[in-house]
Amino acid sequence: MFPALETHLKQTIPDPYEDFMYRHLQYYGYFKAQRGSLPNSATHQHVRKNNPQCLLNGSLGEKDDLIPDTLQKEKLLWPISLSSAVHRQIEAINRDSHMLSLPHLRSRQLLYDELDEVNPRLREPQELFSILSTKRPLQAPRWPIECEVIKENIHHIEWAPPQPEYFYQPKGNEKVPEIVGEKKGTVVYQLDSVPIEGSYFTSSRVGGKRGIVKELAVTLQGPEDNTLLFESRFESGNLQKAVRVDTYEYELTLRTDLYTNKHTQWFYFRVQNTRKDATYRFTIVNLLKPKSLYTVGMKPLLYSQLDANTHNIGWRREGNEIKYYKNNTDDGQQPFYCLTWTIQFPYDQDTCFFAHFYPYTYTDLQCYLLSVANNPIQSQFCKLQTLCRSLAGNTVYLLTITNPSQTPQEAAAKKAVVLSARVHPGESNGSWVMKGFLDFILSNSPDAQLLRDIFVFKVLPMLNPDGVIVGNYRCSLAGRDLNRHYKTILKESFPCIWYTRNMIKRLLEEREVLLYCDFHGHSRKNNIFLYGCNNNNRKYWLHERVFPLMLCKNAPDKFSFHSCNFKVQKCKEGTGRVVMWRMGILNSYTMESTFGGSTLGNKRDTHFTIEDLKSLGYHVCDTLLDFCDPDQMKFTQCLAELKELLRQEIHKKFHELGQDVDLEGSWSDISLSDIESSTSGSDSSLSDGLPVHLANIADELTQKKKMFKKKKKKSLQTRKQRNEQYQKKNLMQKLKLTEDTSEKAGFASTLQKQPTFFKNSENSSFLPMKNENPRLNEVVFLFLTLCHTDSLTSRISTSLPQCDKCNSHLRYPNLTVPLGARKH
Repeated sequence: MFPALETHLKQTIPDPYEDFMYRHLQYYGYFKAQRGSLPNSATHQHVRKNNPQCLLNGSLGEKDDLIPDTLQKEKLLWPISLSSAVHRQIEAINRDSHMLSLPHLRSRQLLYDELDEVNPRLREPQELFSILSTKRPLQAPRWPIECEVIKENIHHIEWAPPQPEYFYQPKGNEKVPEIVGEKKGTVVYQLDSVPIEGSYFTSSRVGGKRGIVKELAVTLQGPEDNTLLFESRFESGNLQKAVRVDTYEYELTLRTDLYTNKHTQWFYFRVQNTRKDATYRFTIVNLLKPKSLYTVGMKPLLYSQLDANTHNIGWRREGNEIKYYKNNTDDGQQPFYCLTWTIQFPYDQDTCFFAHFYPYTYTDLQCYLLSVANNPIQSQFCKLQTLCRSLAGNTVYLLTITNPSQTPQEAAAKKAVVLSARVHPGESNGSWVMKGFLDFILSNSPDAQLLRDIFVFKVLPMLNPDGVIVGNYRCSLAGRDLNRHYKTILKESFPCIWYTRNMIKRLLEEREVLLYCDFHGHSRKNNIFLYGCNNNNRKYWLHERVFPLMLCKNAPDKFSFHSCNFKVQKCKEGTGRVVMWRMGILNSYTMESTFGGSTLGNKRDTHFTIEDLKSLGYHVCDTLLDFCDPDQMKFTQCLAELKELLRQEIHKKFHELGQDVDLEGSWSDISLSDIESSTSGSDSSLSDGLPVHLANIADELTQKKKMFKKKKKKSLQTRKQRNEQYQKKNLMQKLKLTEDTSEKAGFASTLQKQPTFFKNSENSSFLPMKNENPRLNEVVFLFLTLCHTDSLTSRISTSLPQCDKCNSHLRYPNLTVPLGARKH
């Protein structure tokens, strides 16, 4: 399969990007070699000694082993990142490793053993990103080993409906079906390989669970059997169970995000064995959000395989009698909400799909990136790299897009723009906006070329590939919302976020980052809008609002500036938007694209299509040009408009409070946070803390800490308390000394000289008899001293001898220092 490996390094033709990488690495001191003294930067991968088999694993359709520690095993990067020429180079390096021990080749990326000899491995690629090769198929998606995966390849065509798809208009008489469940219905589909609550991700493999994939759908009894056949064990699918409650009526239960018991909103599944003339009803019974766009007219999406094959028709909005309502089943747990709708399938015996929004899978992304990498023109200014790998071992891709610069000074003068998407896997809206952006920025449009000339674009098209693959709505395989963990130091638990933040941190050291934007989806508000951060520096007052206002002017029928918000809430401190802003990026945003549609302009009351979202990617580029126009007239006009809008907002707020305010003076000194409404309408979730496996460890440590934690000593307030404490300590020391001596008779006789104490104590029944062994006397005496001193003080004080000078009682005259001894 692979050509024979040569023994000598093959001279390669210099590449413009290699020159860029050389300068980049030399700037950060990763090596001090001369130009050309190191092999191509693509060779900087983790090399496994004496294991050529690693080159054969992990490609599409091939079998591979489990990866219990996906952040350390590196073999799956080989098939996607190294060409045969690179293999020859690495083999030569392995055979002539003494070359790497030369002083000018020493690098902080290389690992050395105790004898200062080169170990042919590299550190985790946190500073050096691998460059992917187009010579081999990209790595197939890796699934947790608990997940069963069908072998069929699911693919959908892109299609734009010729007519606007209007919102559903509720009639008020929509049926609210009673949820009957398995007791009165028949289970026709149910996953049995979902991780149980409290479990956590351990390992993954291509194809998921080993063994034969079970047939979960019911077996048809004959051609007249009209039972629907359900399936969701494919990329981004997440149907857990289907119950047939009537001939054409089904109750559906969605699978929660893996390793959690919540986050049910996204759905995507397949049905087969349809009947054309029947009216079917589907009811999803375990949604968690009390509010949804389905209450204001959003329709589910339907895809017919026969329509796609015969008429080239793709996803379209369908459904009648749509109702979103609270599930009245009270089981004492969190309340659930239901979505019900009716539909008529277009064909008999068709294969159809339902989805919450247009799916965009990890495989879709890989196919797109492979086409870009294989394009001889686009590959000159778009470099596809590996930022890191996810928990399951899936590649997190990083694109660097910029035109080659003529001089190093020109390259250094370029500002950067960072864009990312799919940190929340169920928000596929972000991927379609990202695709529109990439389509434009990689085109031969004069505006695209100009943008590539003046900017370096760092693009992360899918930050949470694991969640996308398994069909999660919000979480990664750590069972946590990644967009609450941008401040994390847990690289092993949140690698995608950790490497993203550090990549941007290094980028900020190298050049100014003009804009950061993370693409999301929103399930409760229509239109498209931005969440930003409010800058308190009066020099840049309102500047962070200019870009959103410009974007609104460029896309007035899709983008709503009124829905934008710039308040930084405490619960959002871990989001990408806030963390990047605090790192120094003034224009730091979260872009929210609705799952529904527009309420603005010509698109009012219509659903967004794939083309609508892709067009927004173009508008982001167009707005960037306006924002950076050397002629600052647009910028100045937007600032003036923002001040007027703010003035009106302040008037409105004070009017609501019944107060008058003079805005002719220093009205700009009013804190914007005081008048800004919260972003409570966003699809936010609080951080759930550590991943489950770490949370369990933390709980154990906390319990151990409590067990061994010493009680805090109370300060002694009075002279009497201080003396009693001193006496106890002194007695302990005496007893310890006594244990170390072989002769204990003296101490026992001393104890017997205290008849008054024992006779007057009400606890004398617990005292040893005269002829008992002295060691027992010591133990009992210590027990009485430590446990009953305070309670016996009043009863024994009159029988104790007194100090001749101060009349203080001498509690133990033969053993302890008398009270007030320091005075005498």
